[in-house]
Amino acid sequence: MSTKPTIVFCHGIWADGSCFNKVILALQANGHDVVSVQYGLDSFEEDVATVKRTLNRVGSPVLLVGHSYGGATITAAGVDPRVVGLVYIAAVAPDAGETVQNQLDKYPSDIFTRVEVADGRAWMLPNGTEFFAGDLPEAEQKVVWATHYAPVFDLFHQQKLGPNDIAWKSKPSWYVLARKDHTVHPDLQRWVSKRMGATVTEVESSHVPMLSQPDVVIDVIGKAAASVG
Repeated sequence: MSTKPTIVFCHGIWADGSCFNKVILALQANGHDVVSVQYGLDSFEEDVATVKRTLNRVGSPVLLVGHSYGGATITAAGVDPRVVGLVYIAAVAPDAGETVQNQLDKYPSDIFTRVEVADGRAWMLPNGTEFFAGDLPEAEQKVVWATHYAPVFDLFHQQKLGPNDIAWKSKPSWYVLARKDHTVHPDLQRWVSKRMGATVTEVESSHVPMLSQPDVVIDVIGKAAASVG
């Protein structure tokens, strides 16, 4: 009997591991061990190191799931031989020599008009949830803002990946593409998902389909897990 892969989630900026809470219970009920990594958004190098430390604490095989900036962390950490597949959710996916900022500059999005840099970190303004999680009820948007965690302001410029650090070049990939995303532009999502040859599922969602369309995300992860398991 094959072992069901452990699901390891990697969050984006303005979030922490709890942003996956709506999908974790269903995956656990389906027999998966699940861990949602908590990294500090202080440096890309340390965030990737935290993912790797998490891999040391869970059973293999592992399916890595990254949302937004988390797509960069799973791209780097996913070269670990215990990782058997990758799921990107409205995510970036840099290649060797690229940074997250390089990718975002190709297709500028609206959210960065609602950002304030203070104390060395990039904070989302209260009205930024319109572009980050606009399809959630107002009360949920307020919770997203109240719990958002700001990255260091230059985090997107820090990626220094070599040709052997790109997991999507050697691991099967799936991609949840959010058509109504105003944070990672849908055209950027189409470009990166096509480049990596991912199996793509498009959804009418804001940047946070794991919150607004959790059933779709659960289904994609379940199919990916079945494929690699």
